[in-house]
Amino acid sequence: MRAPAMLRWAAAAVALAVLLAAAPAAGFYLPGVAPTDFMKGDELLVKVNKLTSIKTQLPYTYYSLPFCKPNTIVDSAENLGEVLRGDRIENSPYVFQMREPKMCQIACKLAVTEKEAKELKEKIEDEYRVNMVLDNLPLVVPVTRQDKNTIAYQGGYHVGVKGQYTGSKDEKHFIHNHLSFLVKYHRDDDSELSRIVGFEVKSYSIKHQFDGKWNDANTRLSTCDPHDNKFVTTNESPQEVEVGKDIIFTYDVHFEESEIKWASRWDTYLLMSDDQIHWFSIVNSLMIVLFLSGMVAMIMMRTLYRDISRYNQLETQEEAQEETGWKLVHGDVFRPPTNSDLLCVYVGTGVQFFGMLLVTMIFAVLGFLSPSNRGGLMTAMLLVWVLMGLLAGYSSSRLYKMFKGSEWKQITLRTAFLFPGIAFVIFFILNALIWGEKSSGAVPFTTMFALVLLWFGISVPLVFVGSYLGFKKPAMEPPVKTNKIPRQIPEQAWYMNPLFTILIGGILPFGAVFIELFFILTSIWLHQFYYIFGFLFLVFVILIITCAEITIVLCYFQLCSEDYMWWWRSYLTSGSSALYLFLYAAFYFFTKLQISKLVSGILYFGYMLLASFSFFVLTGTIGFCACFWFTRMIYSSVKID
Repeated sequence: MRAPAMLRWAAAAVALAVLLAAAPAAGFYLPGVAPTDFMKGDELLVKVNKLTSIKTQLPYTYYSLPFCKPNTIVDSAENLGEVLRGDRIENSPYVFQMREPKMCQIACKLAVTEKEAKELKEKIEDEYRVNMVLDNLPLVVPVTRQDKNTIAYQGGYHVGVKGQYTGSKDEKHFIHNHLSFLVKYHRDDDSELSRIVGFEVKSYSIKHQFDGKWNDANTRLSTCDPHDNKFVTTNESPQEVEVGKDIIFTYDVHFEESEIKWASRWDTYLLMSDDQIHWFSIVNSLMIVLFLSGMVAMIMMRTLYRDISRYNQLETQEEAQEETGWKLVHGDVFRPPTNSDLLCVYVGTGVQFFGMLLVTMIFAVLGFLSPSNRGGLMTAMLLVWVLMGLLAGYSSSRLYKMFKGSEWKQITLRTAFLFPGIAFVIFFILNALIWGEKSSGAVPFTTMFALVLLWFGISVPLVFVGSYLGFKKPAMEPPVKTNKIPRQIPEQAWYMNPLFTILIGGILPFGAVFIELFFILTSIWLHQFYYIFGFLFLVFVILIITCAEITIVLCYFQLCSEDYMWWWRSYLTSGSSALYLFLYAAFYFFTKLQISKLVSGILYFGYMLLASFSFFVLTGTIGFCACFWFTRMIYSSVKID
């Protein structure tokens, strides 16, 4: 009765995962699937998103600053990934009519208090950008590249700038209070229907003037008046942030027909500024690693073939005893290692990681995780991670049973709680720091509860089901018998020192991914789009091959030196690439980022520590599984007397 009950439990857990995934998205437009058609004069609603800065990495809500507000602020429904990213999408006072240009429209007039002036100056100092959304397209600022006569796009416009008045040395803070929007649309030849394919802005700072009394939106400005052909095109008379002084917010709307079709509208956003260097580096890296992998594979197959042939041709026991090498440790090579329980847990967690990355990457390559679906990638990774708990429990219990373990429930609990527990503690501490900064990046209590529910309500039961199924199966039998008395390991050469070989082993796997790592770090910390999952998938495959082969080679040399303690070393050999990843992250922090706040630095290194630990578990498991297969293969290929 226990097995059917556990399977019903698993089915309920999967159903709960689907419901949790669907619930946040119930009221949210599914982007990238159904285009929206607009007639001339149709209302276009501009939504505002978080304020972001590459200097602080702390997002804030749009209305945390004194900007114009609609009569009622309405939050858009957000999925789990969006909330974790710090996205807070709300309505705005900016309302357009399709293909109907507007000039010098007044949004509002605000008097800035002392507190608001201080916050504005801080955000300008930290180079915060304002993010907006129209028809699910993010707002971009066109920038002409210095080295080429081409246009690049940056996400969002700056809140303001620092500058000096002519003849003055004092730095002042100026707010961008005039926005010139450009909406690009593609019109259908057979009808008047149009689809939005671009959303750009140019921001200006201007100290508006008006005659007579203020009458809200009906006031005629002397600094921006279409009737007198006066338009804002420069920052000649900027609006300074001053306590008690009024700021008038205005905007223009222009419409431009475009040849870009709706299906290709994201191409502009995904063009990288250094695309040629990127492609060359990736191809170069792949070629080098493939060449090294081919060389390693050839050497290994030829050497092993010669060894196995020679061992199988030995005729007498005396000849066998005279031989040295990996065959001599056949009676100890499958002896369970110290802390074998912990190794089982790490392998199970690594299998869970591998399954999550593989499934997520396949979906991304097939185009299901479009960048237009904000938070979709993170949501998918979380849900797939939770469902892969089944594989984690299965693989850890299979290995545990091979080590003659009997307490499968204990190993299951450790598999279900060790890595997620460490990750949750780090995440909770970092979230508390973000919450202390009053940032929108702080995960709300309801979302935290949903994460805990995913963990305890779905992941843990699935790990238990996987462990139950794995422990029910017959134990994996080693190809050779293990001696009762451990063999003494001879003194090793300096280059076979465990620490030395482990550190050397991590260089090649890191070398396979470090170029791609640069672009991933840039997309995360410099807020750029990353959508080259095809190349990322290739790099992932190369990483798997490299981890497997370098571990097999070093394991072979170790066994030839009559050192049979390969279990943990095989895991640490490829896993040590995580150390290089963390060191590279530190190098990237000091050379590419401009983070100056202590909290922001702690956030960066906290998240990169978690990422490096995850990379250690993944690469270590790949190396271990390859070495496990290799040792079983070679010892089952020779005749043991």
